[in-house]
Amino acid sequence: MNSPRTLYDKIWDSHVVTTDKASGESLLYIDLHLIHEVTTPQAFAGLRANGRKVRRPDLTLAVADHNTPTEGQALGMAGVKDPEAREQLETLARNVADNNIQFFPMGDIRNGIVHVVGPEQGRTQPGLTIVCGDSHTSTHGAFGALAHGIGTSEVEHVLATQTLRARKMKNMAVRVEGEFRPGVGAKDLALHLIAIIGTNGGAGHVIEYTGSAIRSMSMEGRMTLCNLSIEGGARAGLVAPDETTFDYMRGRPAAPKGGQWETALNHWQTLHSDDGAHWDEVIDIAAADVAPTITWGTSPEQAAPIPSQITDSVKREAAERALAYMGLEPGQKLEGVKIDRV
Repeated sequence: MNSPRTLYDKIWDSHVVTTDKASGESLLYIDLHLIHEVTTPQAFAGLRANGRKVRRPDLTLAVADHNTPTEGQALGMAGVKDPEAREQLETLARNVADNNIQFFPMGDIRNGIVHVVGPEQGRTQPGLTIVCGDSHTSTHGAFGALAHGIGTSEVEHVLATQTLRARKMKNMAVRVEGEFRPGVGAKDLALHLIAIIGTNGGAGHVIEYTGSAIRSMSMEGRMTLCNLSIEGGARAGLVAPDETTFDYMRGRPAAPKGGQWETALNHWQTLHSDDGAHWDEVIDIAAADVAPTITWGTSPEQAAPIPSQITDSVKREAAERALAYMGLEPGQKLEGVKIDRV
């Protein structure tokens, strides 16, 4: 009989191609590779230099999103005033055309932020491994997918092999029970958690968010929460798929249809952490304790409301340094503070 496993364990185990016992490093199969204009030019150049092509264009989706202007998109490239941004966008268009990769450029009705496009189009699905050259790829974990950012050299490796060299992370559970107060949402919870564990508290871990408060969240709320996992140092964030997930996905352009939907649904319903699964760390939060929260300092863990006394000496000294650097006084209202730069 198999030992109880976490959701992360299940996805990891089903995607390991091989593991080097000496180093502990595994080769992980990647189900979906999202790419954009900023972290791909060198990767495609590396492929050309070595005479390689993209191994699985069908498992690659390109979206122009990082350097696209918010105004003037109807003008196409003529609306991109920054020459470096224009060069990156034009290079992406050439690279995807040369490799037969699906592409949502500026002006395409399907275009948008890459981590929103994947869910909107139904390309993001439970149980998948998803990578992108962007740290907030963890957003897709809201669907029960193992998703995280990678560097440019890793982008090239995935393009060439559809695999990624990776080490297994530890398991962290963040259990949130009860009901949130009016006006409290996913970002407040994320900042509340970071204030507890710090910006490095999740290092070396994949966080799974569980509990009644998480189950009550919309998919957009779950995406926000998983997106911000990286700000707490975690490799990725996960929420097990449920009826909220399936209702969001049903009928999306790339979602399974007909009998394939039922087959997929049967599999997705197994994607949850088993009772008795081992957790390396567990954080319990009462939803009612989470207040409307904003950051005020030089780190995401410096958030308001602030406890009347910061008992941790390291955090207290960091807060004092941030106040001095920003020219603020303890207890000063943020309202009216001059904004230096946006």
